[in-house]
Amino acid sequence: MVGRALRTRADVKPVFVSVGHRIGLAEACDATLALAPKYRLPETTRRADSLCRRALAEALRGEA
Repeated sequence: MVGRALRTRADVKPVFVSVGHRIGLAEACDATLALAPKYRLPETTRRADSLCRRALAEALRGEA
């Protein structure tokens, strides 16, 4: 098994977690749950998405 559908909160869609470099599935699931105490997605993913959206918005404003 290389992946798992993991619910980080009750009654929400699952997050798909997979093994990685030097981390097994159990450790990846534990890390995902530790990084998602308040929201469905881990905080690292939420912040990366926010920064990318902000950078894209700024880039698009510069083109206009």
